[in-house]
Amino acid sequence: MADEYILEMHGICKYFPGVKALDGVELQVRPGTVHTLMGENGAGKSTLMKCLIGMQPVTAGTIIHKGKEVHFKSVQDSIHAGITMIQQELSPVLERTVADNLWLGREPMKNKFMCDNKALYTEAEALFKKLNLEVDVYAKMKDLTVAKQQMVEIAKAVSHDSNIVIMDEPTSALTDAEVEDLFRIIADLKAKNVAIIYISHKMDEIFRISDDITVFRDGTYVGTDRAANLNNEKLIEMMVGRKITNMFPKIPCPIGDVMFKVENLNSGKQVKNVSFEVRKGEILGFAGLVGAGRTETMETIFGMRKKDSGRIWLNGKELNIKSPRDAIDNKIGLLTEDRRGNGIFGLLSITDNTTVANWGAYGMPMNNKQMLKDTEEYNTKLRTKTPTWETRIMNLSGGNQQKVLLARWLLTKPDLLIVDEPTRGIDVGAKSEIHELLSKLAGEGKAIIVISSEMPEVMGISDRIVVMHEGEMTGVLNRDEFSQELLMRYATGGSAVEELKKQQGSLES
Repeated sequence: MADEYILEMHGICKYFPGVKALDGVELQVRPGTVHTLMGENGAGKSTLMKCLIGMQPVTAGTIIHKGKEVHFKSVQDSIHAGITMIQQELSPVLERTVADNLWLGREPMKNKFMCDNKALYTEAEALFKKLNLEVDVYAKMKDLTVAKQQMVEIAKAVSHDSNIVIMDEPTSALTDAEVEDLFRIIADLKAKNVAIIYISHKMDEIFRISDDITVFRDGTYVGTDRAANLNNEKLIEMMVGRKITNMFPKIPCPIGDVMFKVENLNSGKQVKNVSFEVRKGEILGFAGLVGAGRTETMETIFGMRKKDSGRIWLNGKELNIKSPRDAIDNKIGLLTEDRRGNGIFGLLSITDNTTVANWGAYGMPMNNKQMLKDTEEYNTKLRTKTPTWETRIMNLSGGNQQKVLLARWLLTKPDLLIVDEPTRGIDVGAKSEIHELLSKLAGEGKAIIVISSEMPEVMGISDRIVVMHEGEMTGVLNRDEFSQELLMRYATGGSAVEELKKQQGSLES
């Protein structure tokens, strides 16, 4: 039976100070298959993979690759052995080009001392052509969208001609078309007998591409089965140890007067004449495809982008927001889309990350006791998993980092809370908890704006939905009008006016 597996991991343990991240974990992967790892945030999936590739040493256990026991001491060791990993949190060299990033550390050389720049770009173009991906190899990484950066990382992993490719939340920032490109690449790799270890929380894609599924819970091994033997309900129960009956717990609450209003907002080419209102107790969803301008609209409101024109009111008072500090002082909070880029302060503690937007309230010198008390109170509400509140946030799973950021904004007690992709890369149990939290905040009279690329999410949590396309609003739907077909029509450029004309024309005929 051992010959059946290209990778075996037995009794893997990984201990950090004060916490067991992995406790006797098992994994067996067959060549030419997609083996998906499932579990709540903090279950140990990414930690196990980091142990596999030599990024972190195991405390105990055995790793067998292609029939031989291995002990990788570095990521380079695992790459040389044929194991590559696409990390959940991207870390490109932003000031360098796509081609530079693709061949970083293994550049084609003219001689011992000189890089062959012509070959660098020619080989990069050839790789993307082979993968049928459209990426400008001369562009700097900083000028690419997160989705395009992700495609570069995927191409980079494939370029190593590996026998095992690990993909950690690879579709979290991809468009539907780019997801199809990824699945095509995965199918090609399987045909070459390459094993794919796939980490994701998206149920639809898991059952579409998986051959085998292994579930972890709280750093322990729960079980492995063929994907064909499982369904959503079974998988969720294995992951969380309980049944989740409602993924979108929308608590009915009274919706009051207009609390927040935006009129004719413009910012560069990304935000064009946007106008909307949010009422007290209302959750207003923003839907659209990548590049629709949703994030740019919220960043303009929050003072992260320069406003060219337009007016903004909160609680009847017109605001002149020129910086995020102005927004915070006016009781507006923004959970950003890019958790790593402009959300967390990686080297700082959970306490610092939770309280940073509220530091003015702690006096000089700062009241450290109150800061710790607030950190514990708000993160406990969100069930943030951490060994201590002084742990560096960079050492938490992506989902737990997201909970700390939510705690940060809840601590400021905002009247308007904007959350941009609040559940990206988060497991189903935590998703349900965050949806419930947003619904409760609306019930307390807050105004909530939710941006989500997942249609079931934005439809499940919202009272109304604004749809955007290329910086412009194309439709506003009430809850009884929600449908994925109509949202997609508006998201691809069809306007509410055009739809109304069509409906009127069909009635007249």
